[in-house]
Amino acid sequence: MGERGNNQRTAARTRKRRARSYRLIRAFLVVILAVAAFAIGFMVRGQSAFLQSLGFPSSITGIVQSDITDQNTAKKDVYNSLSMRVAEVEDILATDSLDSYNLEEVTESTLQAFSTASDDPYLRYYSPDRYNALLNTQNEGYAGVGVLFSEYNGQAYVVDVFEGSPAQLEGVQEGDYIVAINGDRSQTWSRSEVAAVLSQSEGMTVVITWRRPESLESDGGTEFTTTLECAEYDEANVTTEYNEDRRVGYVKLKQLTQNSASLVQAALSDLQAQGARAFVLDLRDNPGGYLSQAVDLASLFMSSGTVVEVQTVDGQSAKTASGQPVTDLPLVVLTNKNTAAAAEVVAAALKESQRAALVGTTTLGKGSVQVLHELSFGGAMRYTAAYYLTPEGHAIDQAGVTPTVSLDNTGTGDAQRDYAVELAASRITAE
Repeated sequence: MGERGNNQRTAARTRKRRARSYRLIRAFLVVILAVAAFAIGFMVRGQSAFLQSLGFPSSITGIVQSDITDQNTAKKDVYNSLSMRVAEVEDILATDSLDSYNLEEVTESTLQAFSTASDDPYLRYYSPDRYNALLNTQNEGYAGVGVLFSEYNGQAYVVDVFEGSPAQLEGVQEGDYIVAINGDRSQTWSRSEVAAVLSQSEGMTVVITWRRPESLESDGGTEFTTTLECAEYDEANVTTEYNEDRRVGYVKLKQLTQNSASLVQAALSDLQAQGARAFVLDLRDNPGGYLSQAVDLASLFMSSGTVVEVQTVDGQSAKTASGQPVTDLPLVVLTNKNTAAAAEVVAAALKESQRAALVGTTTLGKGSVQVLHELSFGGAMRYTAAYYLTPEGHAIDQAGVTPTVSLDNTGTGDAQRDYAVELAASRITAE
C-alpha cells in the first residue's frame, strides 16, 4: 500500500503540473494574439479603404477614424496649444496659490489679449452683454447721429456725414475714427458695436470721442469730443438724377441694404423712361453690406458669369449672375477709397466682365467676411471666415479694386462724376 500510495501521489502531482503548464501556454498564446491584434490594428488604423476591403462595415471604419481624431486631439501639449498652457497655469494656481480670481474677468481679458495678438484684425471677443446688444441691433434704420460708418481693420470710421445732422454741426468729418462712446475706451469700436450703442440711445445724448488721423492707415491724430443727440434718420439709400443733355442717368447707392437691388432696379426703369441711354452707378463711400444684394445688383447689368469667388477653409465657391439683366445700356461705375466690402465685389465684377468702366480711385480693400460664433460659456467670437476674390481670382482684401480711369477729386465741384457722365455719354450708340 505504501508504494502504491506513493505512485498515486506522484501521478496526481504530474497531472497538476501538466494542467498548470497548459494554462500557462494558453495564457501566453492569448497575450501573443492580443499583441498581434494590436500591431495589426495599429498598422491599419485610419486606413478605411483597407479595413472595408477586409469586410469591416463602415460603422467600424468610422470608429477608427474617430479614434484617430481623438488621438490627434490628445497630441496637444504645451508646445503647440494655448489651451494646454492656460490649463497648466490654472492647475498650478488651483493647487498652490492662496489667491483667487474672477473667472468672467479673466476670461474677457485673456480672450481680448488673444484677439490683439492675432493676425486677424477683425478677431474679437464679445462679452455676453455686448453680444446681446449686437443681437438686438437692426442693420438699417437705427437711431444715429447723422453719420454713415464703415470699418477698417476692425475700427469704425466715418464715410459720410448727413447734411444738417448733429455730427455735421459739431464738425465731424469723413475719415474720423471713433475712439470712445460715453467714456468707454475698453475696446476697439467696430461698426456693428457703434450701431448697437446708437440704436439703444434714440432720444438721448451720447458723448463720442473721435480721432482724426492724417490718413485712414495712420495710428495717430488729433482727438476731440462731441455730445450728440441720437435720432432716427431717414436718409434715402438711393438717389438719382437725369442729365437730359447727355441722356445719362445717375444712380447713387449709399450702402447695400436688404432691398438695394430692387431700389436700383426701380431707379434704372424710371431713368430709362425719362430717356436715359447710359448710366453712371456711384459706389463712392459705400461701406458694403449684404453679399446677396451685391450679386443681385451686379446681375441687373450682367447676363451671365461669375460675380465673386468666396474663399473659405473648404475651398472656393462662385456666386454667379442670375441671367436676367434689366439693361444692357452703357455703364460707368464710380469708386473711391471708401468703397468697401460688398460694394467692391460689384465694382470688380462689372469691371472684369467688361460690362462697365470704373472711374475714380482704388477701393478700400476690405475683401473679407466676418462671422459671429456663439460660445458655450456666453458671449461670442467674431473672426474672419472668408475672403472675396474677383471673378478672375484676384484678392480684394488689402488690395482693393483699381479703376479703369484713375481720377482724384480736386478743387471745387465733382470732377469724377463729371468725367463719368461724359464717358457714359460717349458710349451711347447712334439710334
